[in-house]
Order: sequence, then C-alpha cells, then structure tokens
Amino acid sequence: MPVTPRLEGKVAIVTGATRGIGLAIVAALVEQGVDVIGTARTDEHVKEARERVAAAGATATGGKRGRFEVRIADVRDYASVERTMSAAADLFGGLDILVNNAGIGSFGEVAAQPLEQWRDTIDTNLTGVFHGCRAAIPHLRRRGGGWIVNISSLAAKNPFAGAAAYCATKAGLNAFSEALMQEVRYDDIRVSCILPGSVRTEFAGTHDGVGTEWKLAPEDVARAVVDLLMHDPRSLPSRVEIRPSKPRK
Repeated sequence: MPVTPRLEGKVAIVTGATRGIGLAIVAALVEQGVDVIGTARTDEHVKEARERVAAAGATATGGKRGRFEVRIADVRDYASVERTMSAAADLFGGLDILVNNAGIGSFGEVAAQPLEQWRDTIDTNLTGVFHGCRAAIPHLRRRGGGWIVNISSLAAKNPFAGAAAYCATKAGLNAFSEALMQEVRYDDIRVSCILPGSVRTEFAGTHDGVGTEWKLAPEDVARAVVDLLMHDPRSLPSRVEIRPSKPRK
C-alpha cells in the first residue's frame, strides 16, 4: 500500500520567501502544518508576507497550521545561511525540508553585461543553493532524512538570447541537484528540482497584469512542492517540469 507522509510538525526553510513563488510555497507549507522559516535579503516585504500568510490561514480549514518566522539572510553569504539553519533548530527543534527558491534574473547581452551583475547572478542562483545545501545536510541527517527542493527553470533547458547568465545558473542548478541527489539518497535525504515555465510574478521586473493570464500562478509551483513532499518514500521524482498548459502562440 502507498505511504503518504504527514507534513504536520515538520520544519522547513524557504529562501526568497517574501514574494512570488517563495511566498506561495510558505503559505502552502504552513497550511499543511509545517513550521517555516522564510529568508529575505532585506526587510522590505516582510510585513506584507506575514500578513498574507496569516490571511490565507484565516480562510483555511483542516488541521493545525504551522508557524511562520522570517529571518534576514543573504544566500550569497555562507555564515548568514548557517545562522538560518541554526535558527530552525533553536526555534522549532530541527530541520526536515529545505526549499532553495531565492534567485534573481539577469537579462542583457553578454557583450554589455556588467561584470558585477554576472557575479551576483552566479552567487545568488547557484552558489547560494550550494550554501543552503551544505549548511542544511548535517541538520537533515540528524533528523534521519528529509527533502531538499531546488527551484530551477525551464530556461535551463531552453536558453534564449539576452539571458545567458540566468540560463547558465539554472542549467548548473539542474546538474548540481542531480549530483547531490545521488550523494545523499542513502541518508534518506531526497533531492528534487522543479523547473517552472513562465510564472505570474514580479521577477525580473515583469508584472502580473492583463495579458498574463496564460502564465502559471505561484500557487501552481507551491502545489508541486507539497506534492513532492507527500510522495511515497519508496520513489523519488528527482525532476519536475511544470509549464503553462496553453502558452501564447
């Protein structure tokens, strides 16, 4: 018989958690009874994020809701990431789930791209994930296993002009995720990579408005995360692609 893991009482860290996909993932996990620490690089959107998670809970039905705390942390800085992992243990007793969602878009032709913009994209989208995984693995091992979910992009498979830095980091993230999956699978740590297509967020300066209805909603990606976490432990969906069903022609 299939086994459906219970998420209530688990502890998660979600990076890039105060807007867009990250915030939707936080809300979905809290509704499932998961205690979540969300990270943000600045406190600009923290108050709004807390209010949105609380409002979603007011209309939810079911079991016990999880708690939500925010920590200011920069995934580019390993010491900052380590402090966040320790905060999960101090506040909630341990760590079971890491969702590496923090990322930035870097768009422009290679010949004109500022060197600092290239470095920031690599450091956030790729090195930041390495930092999170390296710091989280000892905590996950102490809990007897867990999940690492990395949010990638279909741009990793479908590179396009003007986005070399972004596409390169996401392609690298896919390879990193597959290698890590093989390293930690016998510790009962399951690693999966989710590759969304176009999503209605403010990412890279785009906005959710008229004419974007065809795009995925952040909640679609959040649902994919929850579905992964509730998968029978005997199987490992190591890569999940999710795309708009009817994109613009």
